[in-house]
Amino acid sequence: MFHLALRMLLGDRAKYIMLVGGLTFSALLMTQQNGVFQGLLAWTTSHMRNMRASIWVVDSRVEQVNETKALRDTDVNRVRSVAGVDFAMPLFQGVLKARAAEGSEKLIQMIGIHAGTLFGRPTKVLEGELEQLRMANTVAIDELAAERLGSGVGRPLRIGDNFEINDREARVVAICRTERHFFGYPYVFASYDQALQFAPRQRKMLSMILAEPRPGMTPEEVARNIQAETGLAAYTVPQFEKSTISWIWRNTGIPASFMTTIILGFIVGIAIAGQTFYSFVLENLRHLGALKAMGASNGLLSAMLLFQAMTVGIIGYGMGLGLTALFGFAVAENGQPPFKLQPEAILRTFAAILLISGLAALLGIRKVAKLEPAVVFRG
Repeated sequence: MFHLALRMLLGDRAKYIMLVGGLTFSALLMTQQNGVFQGLLAWTTSHMRNMRASIWVVDSRVEQVNETKALRDTDVNRVRSVAGVDFAMPLFQGVLKARAAEGSEKLIQMIGIHAGTLFGRPTKVLEGELEQLRMANTVAIDELAAERLGSGVGRPLRIGDNFEINDREARVVAICRTERHFFGYPYVFASYDQALQFAPRQRKMLSMILAEPRPGMTPEEVARNIQAETGLAAYTVPQFEKSTISWIWRNTGIPASFMTTIILGFIVGIAIAGQTFYSFVLENLRHLGALKAMGASNGLLSAMLLFQAMTVGIIGYGMGLGLTALFGFAVAENGQPPFKLQPEAILRTFAAILLISGLAALLGIRKVAKLEPAVVFRG
């Protein structure tokens, strides 16, 4: 009987193609938009992956990693004195103006790390040596900064090239690879003291403190100790990621925009699949009535319709997921728009497509349940 159901489904090519096409579009829209949304969320927490630290100490009013409220220089020693802290290092972060080779000004994300330990250094160095950041007027730049600041010379910046940051000369000693910043600023790394010279002077310049727990203690325990003894906010990486993403949900329209598109994809799938499958059932009522007249039960006919709906659902889901993967490969080279397809999103989309298929089948099942076998003998 299920073989017969499949033949009925494939026999009406127009409706079969429309069903598969509608579910493919629905699956593509839901997975692609979810992937771009997750990619944007990953950008919001790129700081923590570009500057590895177990504990991030910030002002008590700071709720997300991209926010800066300056601390006092003495706060570094206060954190170092807390029980369980192995070491703590200052960090400067700020958006500064850099002058490209042709004279145009570009915004950069300046990161100042401790010169002695280079704690908070970028994870992947492509060229040069980060140890040279201990020299005066030296910086390490990421690939995006090399491209943008070298636009005037017709090539990306290289080791030994110079550019200006707030009218001060900066010499490139290393090129690294980083994850993209949420606001699209390229990363420029310098020693902490050098970064303070590049930045406009203020009364308080310390942005954050990076700390590590002593062996035998967990970051969560040490973070609680820091908060209790200093009154500052101390986050572990998972806590800061959660707080940052929560802040994005509460204070920006980005999640609502993407969720609206994803929901529309679900609704479009229901509308197309439901209407098309119901029309398919109506056109095959005589065949279904004949099967019922020959003794097929409502349960068997319902199973046949559910099998047909799930067949087109799985095919449409597979095609939609394949197109989403092609989109991901297409944007992987330049990273725009950001794209991060998580296994959870794939499973949620699969469940949504099965739900759409089930609802579409339900419309046909209700019609078949009321079907009289005598319909096959009517003219």
